[in-house]
Order: sequence, then C-alpha cells, then structure tokens
Amino acid sequence: MPKRGRSDLRDLGRHIAIVTTASLPWRTGTAVNPTLRAAYLAHLYPKLEVTLLLPWLALSDQRHLFPDGLEFASPDVQEAWVRAWVRERAGFDVAFKTTWYPGRYDNAFRSIFAVGDVTQYVPDSEADVAILEEPEHLTWFHHGRRMTDKFNHVVGILHTNYIDYIRRGGHGQPGGPAAARLVYAANRKLVSVHCHKVIKLSDAGQRVRLRLLAAPAPAPHGQAPCAVGGGAPSAPAFTAGAYFIGKALWGKGFTELLALLAAHKAATGNSLRVDAYGAGEDADDIKAKAAERGLALRMHGGVDHLDARLRPFRVFINPSTSDVVATTSAEALAMGKWLLCPVHPSNTFFATFANCLIYTSPANFAAQLRVAESADPGPLSGDDRRRLTWEAATERLLDAAAIDGAEWPHPLARLKDSLTWPLINVAVGIEAVRRVVGAGRFTAHNPGSLLEYDPEAPGPRYSANHVVRHLALGYPEPRIL
Repeated sequence: MPKRGRSDLRDLGRHIAIVTTASLPWRTGTAVNPTLRAAYLAHLYPKLEVTLLLPWLALSDQRHLFPDGLEFASPDVQEAWVRAWVRERAGFDVAFKTTWYPGRYDNAFRSIFAVGDVTQYVPDSEADVAILEEPEHLTWFHHGRRMTDKFNHVVGILHTNYIDYIRRGGHGQPGGPAAARLVYAANRKLVSVHCHKVIKLSDAGQRVRLRLLAAPAPAPHGQAPCAVGGGAPSAPAFTAGAYFIGKALWGKGFTELLALLAAHKAATGNSLRVDAYGAGEDADDIKAKAAERGLALRMHGGVDHLDARLRPFRVFINPSTSDVVATTSAEALAMGKWLLCPVHPSNTFFATFANCLIYTSPANFAAQLRVAESADPGPLSGDDRRRLTWEAATERLLDAAAIDGAEWPHPLARLKDSLTWPLINVAVGIEAVRRVVGAGRFTAHNPGSLLEYDPEAPGPRYSANHVVRHLALGYPEPRIL
C-alpha cells in the first residue's frame, strides 16, 4: 500500500460531497448544519465544487415529518425551498449543487435511512472528498460500495450520542444496555471501515478506533448573520423568562428537563414556568407527564429558533446530556441570551462564553437561575461573535478535516478493514438479516428512480418497513439489535 501525502480540502479544484441524514424543512441539526456548511463552503471557496446529498422522502413520510403541512411533489420543488431558506438565513445565493438519494423515515429509530447505496448518486468523476455527517448512521445498513473505495478522502463528523439514546431505550423505542454495547462495537467498526478521519464535536461522542483530532473540534457549526447579533443596539428587550426548544422526543432533552423542573419545585416550592417549542412523536406524552407532576411546562409546536416569538425570552434552558454539541445552545448564545446548561462534555465549548451559566446540581441550577433572572445577559465580545459565525466554523472544519501523511490509517488497519468489509457487506445484503436489525424491507438496492420508492406501497419490492408492519399486525415495536 503506497504511502499517502497531505490532503487539504482547500486545494483548488477539489470536489466535496457532503452527505447527511436529514433535509429541511425537518428542523433537526443534521438537516440545518450540513446545509449551511455546504452553503458557506461554496460561498467562501468558489473554486471548490461542493455537492450536498440529501434524502428524498415519499409523500407519506413527508406528511409525517415535515412541519406546517409542507410537502413536495418532486426533489426540484424541495430544492427550491431549501435554497430560499439558505438565502434568507445566510443572505447570499446558493452556489452548491444538490443531489438526492432515496430515503425512508423509520418511526422506531426516529431517523431517516437510505434506500440502496448512496455512493451511486455521486459520479466517479466527482468522487474526491466526502464529508459524512453522522458516518455511523449513514453506514449502519449500508449495502454497496465502501466509502473509502469510492472517495479519496473521507471525513466523518460525529453529531449524535447514539449510544446514550440506545442505552436509555424506553418510550416505545428499541434499546437497552445490551443493545448499546452492540451498537457501540458496530459504530467503531463501521466508522473505521468507511472513514479516513473522524471529527468528534465534543468528548460526549463515543470513542472510535481511528486517529482523531488532538482535541474535539470547537464550535464546528456556526450561526448565520441573522442570528449573531447578541448585544447589538437593535437587540430587543427581554420581556419573557425561560424557554426550551428541541424535537419533542424524550431523548432530546425532555427527560432531563422534567426531572430538573421537578427537583426545582421540590427544593423551592415554586413551579418554574418554561415554554417548550418543538414537534415530535412524544409531544402528547411529555405534556401529560408534566401535568401529572404539576409542572408549569407549556408545550408549543415546532418553530424555527429565529422565530420572532422566541426573541423576548431571556434564558434558554438546555439540560440535555444526550447531545454531542447542541446547535440550539449556540444559537441562543448568538442571539445574546443567557444559556443555562449542566456541566457536561457537550457543553465545554459553551462554558467559555460569559453568558453561559453552568450548573452542577438542582440546587446550583436554582442559584444560576436567580443570576439569569436578576440581570440581562452582557453583550457578546467581538471575539465571541466571531467564534459563533459560520465563516469561523468553516475555517475550523477545513483545518480539522485535512489529513497529514502520518494521519492516514495504518496499513495494517487498512488491510484488516479491507478484509472485514466484504463480509459485512454480504451479511447486510441478506434480506432476513436486514429485517432482524431494522434496516427495513427491500431497502438494500436502489430503486429505479427517486420517486419509485414508497414505504406504503403494497407491492412486493417496496412495501412498508418492518416497524410499520409490526404495528399494523398489532405486535409491540421490536427491540432492534
């Protein structure tokens, strides 16, 4: 195996494919951040060829997932919506190319997975650099070409602490400690097989076998100009108290939020009012559990964090410990609000900002809350404002993603992965295996066209996925893996 030299994403003429697991208008970090990452890469480095690969969902999945009744008859229509969103957020026209791959939404995993091999949607002539947003998620059920065989330079960005989600289980989702251990091992192997380098957003992400950065990349995601305005003279006065924003799923911080509010009520005798914004399958259950405990949690629907309704709030409470890095926390700081969050590896970067109040216990939370309630947050310094921009985040990403000669995987590790992948690929291509592990029925191969795949179609090739079928037959949701 020949020795490889330095590979730098800033080199002129490079083709960069950013592959992600979600698309706007679903308001999730793996839809928002990769889209803005592609926009700023193409804008700041016009000599780079940037392609954003997004999952295309059938109308039935769109209606289940997208907010405000949004649905799109074709990828072109959705692409126009995404480009308009970027133009409004970033203030410039989109210069990247958009490519779609067929996807499906799985209610058990609360996630989107590819149908078929995503590498087929990048021409070999353009297959140079791949940035895999959530490489473990993208490759759990991947059957086809190995990413490092398709692309010359593959960087994985670990967004989500899936091990924490799976360890928790419960609330009708698959999981538990045994499943978490299995997925932990699978993630390490798959990331090693499909990536040359991995960027960990914080120490909250799981350990992987590949050479990592000397330290987790700070502030890997930036904020658009319309968000970074904290402390500006035109900033509105804060007239409301505390709020939380996130997908209405127990694993997205609501478990910790209810526990924190209950502990605060028990310690102080007062029920702290918090307005929570977010849509998701657990919204009704969260609302019911809060009412049972007598908590003053008001549930609202999903909104964009920059929505005018959220501007008056002074304090963003984010008690989540399941994030690797919370985009919403960065957004709150960029808007000049107080951020109240626990001591946790995912909050290490945010703790460097003066407007971040870290708590270590429910009692300390109450003390920090009094600080936030008694004074307005201070203006962001020039350096803090710069650190929160997408321009700065893009430069940090390019620095982190470069691979020096000594950083390429060791030849022995490359040989082991080259021998292991064919076995994994054969196994994950067996329909019975795919059904057991939750890959969905008849999803190993690419459909003839993007519009062909329909999870609700009665036909033998593209019929409902395993979870939908189980529920339709009256069985409990399977505890996958």
